Amino acid sequence: MLRVLAVDDEAPALEELLYLLRSDPRIRSAEGARGATEALRLIGAALDAGPDGGEQGVDVVFLDIHMAGLTGLDIARLLAGFARPPLIVFVTAHEDFAVQAFDLKAVDYVLKPVRGERLAEAVRRVAELTADRGASVQEGDQIPVELGGVTRFLAIADITYAEARGDYARLHTAHGSHLVRIPLSTLEERWRSRGFVRVHRSHLVALDRIDELRLEAGSMSVRVGDAELPVSRRHARTVRDRLLRRTRP
Repeated sequence: MLRVLAVDDEAPALEELLYLLRSDPRIRSAEGARGATEALRLIGAALDAGPDGGEQGVDVVFLDIHMAGLTGLDIARLLAGFARPPLIVFVTAHEDFAVQAFDLKAVDYVLKPVRGERLAEAVRRVAELTADRGASVQEGDQIPVELGGVTRFLAIADITYAEARGDYARLHTAHGSHLVRIPLSTLEERWRSRGFVRVHRSHLVALDRIDELRLEAGSMSVRVGDAELPVSRRHARTVRDRLLRRTRP
């Protein structure tokens, strides 16, 4: 779940934004800052605490642009110099700064007055990118997935196969499936050493979850639980060889 910092030097606007953010089930915590000085102090403490800094951490900053002293754009430029800065969503009454905002790698640009459904869309984008960040640095045995608006960690050992869905992949387990915004080719590279093998352009399979290898009328397929998956000619030899190596004493 997301840890949010909202920054606006107008108290009513900040309170309304915090109310909407705290109403979203994907938000773990939402704190406010009345201007750049307070915001940078809180962000600095969060960065010092690291990605596992508990409630003190900040995953995303919702930034007003026009503020006394440093503007939201100034804050975003400062954050861009950090190795792992929080994500940025600009919340402003002005349309004129959208190009600059996206040049600064902003996730979204939300216009005031803020509508609940528009803010929810920005939170959804942030949640997806945060999950991707977690997957890209994951060193353990889990991958973050979203379930009912909540990010959970799925054990890679529980995944039987992954199915390509454009820029996404659907991860199948014995108990269901989960959609993640990671291409299958990326998962293939990450999980090769974990015993996953590409059997088709659409499927990546955990080798030790293959129950049967079938040859019928010149076509090859593998059975993984209740699913029968085709093996393309391009991948047939690799699949057969790896299965044979697995069964050798």
